[in-house]
Amino acid sequence: MRHFRKVKFSRMPQFFSRAVLAIILSLYKISFFCYTFFAMKITSVCLSPTIQRTVSFKTFILNKVNRSERYGVWASGKAVNAARVLNQLEQGCVRVVCPLGEENYRRFAEFAERDILPLSSVMIPGNTRECWTVLDSTAHTTTELVVGEPALEKLPESKVEEFIDAIAESLSDSDALLLAGSRPEIWPDDFFTRICQMAAEQNKITLADFWGDDLKRTLKTCEPTIIKINEEEFFSTFGGKGGSAGLKSALISASEKHNSIFIVTRGDKSTLAAQKGKVFEAESEKDLRIVNTTACGDAFAGGFLYEFLKTGEIQAALEKGTWCAARNSENECPGSIQ
Repeated sequence: MRHFRKVKFSRMPQFFSRAVLAIILSLYKISFFCYTFFAMKITSVCLSPTIQRTVSFKTFILNKVNRSERYGVWASGKAVNAARVLNQLEQGCVRVVCPLGEENYRRFAEFAERDILPLSSVMIPGNTRECWTVLDSTAHTTTELVVGEPALEKLPESKVEEFIDAIAESLSDSDALLLAGSRPEIWPDDFFTRICQMAAEQNKITLADFWGDDLKRTLKTCEPTIIKINEEEFFSTFGGKGGSAGLKSALISASEKHNSIFIVTRGDKSTLAAQKGKVFEAESEKDLRIVNTTACGDAFAGGFLYEFLKTGEIQAALEKGTWCAARNSENECPGSIQ
């Protein structure tokens, strides 16, 4: 009897360990499935990708030889910067879709890979544009130099449709679209409208960060969920009187006319938003250790969209976007909160 009991109890720990392991594996599979199925997925479309070079000087003096302290290069562009912030908030939640100049696309792709940014690209003639940012740490100034590539004729229809197909493929398993940046003249006038219309037809939440005629054309066809532009861009597009009171009045009017959430960033001032006539406001952070103000608006867009997808709350999203913009200003890398 003693021998029987000894054998029985010697096997019990092994039995239980196998059972516990089986349960743990099952829970892991369930959690992995839930993460894969329910994880946030965003398509970030950038028509003006950039190879961004940031050069830091202790003091930068015109008409003198200036020797830099640091130098960095990143994949950039408004939607790319926003995507980097999104990826830092939740790795793997975003995919960048952009055209790349066939002459130097490999460099852009290398920088995107370094930042673990999934990239879906379409090759077009010429070069991906390059920008230089000059930082003066003594004067706390940021000077951006944008080098435009020689103007090309309109792209052939086959390239336009290839890019539309790339966006459609990415959108098919996405929860949201982030479309930000200028539209180079090589793309059709109605290109932003087509992209937003495609997202609307698939019931995707859309954040549009562009202005002027492109935004006016889009609003005649569909209404993006979120329209995020700065104060100058808002007045240029929708009109209105300056100052906080004038801006709030114009925001209320625009939000009552269109079924969109309007957001207006104002640099170091508070950010305003309106939906169906109701105004929201988030104060900017003070006493920041500012290093580089490039892409603060892009960081805001990424943070806002991320929190809005999580909570559906405009005020919470405003505060998240404001926090991301503040963290971005404290980094040399454009579109970074780390």
